[in-house]
Amino acid sequence: MANIKNKNKVSEFVLLGLTDSPELQTFFFVIFSVFYLITMLGNSLILLTVLSTPHLHSPMYFLLSNLSFIDMCLSSFATPKMIMDFFAERKTISFEGCISQIFFLHLFTGTEIVLLISMSFDRYIAICKPLHYSTIMSQKVCAGLVVTSWTVGFLHTMSQLAFTLYLPFCGPNVVDSFFCDLPLVIQLACIDIYVLGIFMISTSGVIALVSFLLLLTSYIIVLVTIKDHHSSTGTSKALSTCTAHFIVVFMFFGPCIFIYVWPFTNFLVDKVLSVFYTIFTPFLNPLIYTFRNQEVKTAVKKKLSNQNLNLGKTTSRYPVQ
Repeated sequence: MANIKNKNKVSEFVLLGLTDSPELQTFFFVIFSVFYLITMLGNSLILLTVLSTPHLHSPMYFLLSNLSFIDMCLSSFATPKMIMDFFAERKTISFEGCISQIFFLHLFTGTEIVLLISMSFDRYIAICKPLHYSTIMSQKVCAGLVVTSWTVGFLHTMSQLAFTLYLPFCGPNVVDSFFCDLPLVIQLACIDIYVLGIFMISTSGVIALVSFLLLLTSYIIVLVTIKDHHSSTGTSKALSTCTAHFIVVFMFFGPCIFIYVWPFTNFLVDKVLSVFYTIFTPFLNPLIYTFRNQEVKTAVKKKLSNQNLNLGKTTSRYPVQ
C-alpha cells in the first residue's frame, strides 16, 4: 500500500456528504443514528436467538442468521463515519480509508447477493421438492453455500481493487457522496479510464441484474407451485411473504443495478439510492425476513422474557434499603 501511495499526490479524499444544510444534517443525524442502532440491535437479537435456540438450527434459519451478520457488516462499513461527519466542518477520509470502504462495500454486497440467491434456493427446495429437502439442504451444503458466498464476495472485491489500486491520483480529490464508491473515486484518476472503467464497473451492475432476475424467477416458480398444490389461504400467505421479500430484494438490487450499470452518469438520485442498500435494506431485512416469522417471534419473546426473569431474580437478591 505504501508503494502505491507514493505514486499518488492525493493522501485524502473530501466527502461532500448528503447535504450542506445544517438543519437537514441535524435531522439526518437523528434519523440515521436511530436506524443504525435498531439495525444493529435487531440483527444481533436474531443472530443470538438462532444460535441459542436448538429448534431454530435448520438450514433456513442458519442462512437467515448469516444474512443478519452480513447486514450488520454492511451497515457498519460507512454509516458510523457518515453519522459523525454530520457535525464535521470538513469531511475527509484518508486514501487507505477510502480504499478500505471500497473493499468492504463490494465484499459485503457481493456476499449478500450470493447469500440471497442461496436463501431463495432453500425456499425453492422446501416448497417444490419437500421430500428431498433434508437430503439436499444438509449441514454440509448449507456451510458450503455460506463459504461460497464469502468467497465470491472476496473474489469480486479483489477484482475491483486490482484495477483501482494502481490508478494514479494526482489532484482532484472531492467525492460527491457520503462514502467512497468505486464509480466516483476512479473518475478522479489522472488518466483516461473511461472505456476500461465502464467495463470493470458495469460487471458489478450486470452481476446484480442477473442475480435479481434469478431471484425473481425463483419467486415466480415458488408462487406457481404453491398455487397449484395448496389452498387459497396458503397461496395468499405465500403471496404476502414473497411480496415482502421481493420489496427488500428490489430495494437492495435496484440501486446497485442503477448505479453500476451506468457508472459514470452522476445523478443526484445516486446519493439517495446509496442510502437504500447501505442503510435501509440492513434495517428492513430483520423485519421482513425474520420478525414476520412466527417461530422466530416466539423464540425472541421467550428469550427476552427469560432475560427479564433473570434480571428480576438478580434484583430481588439486592433489595433497595
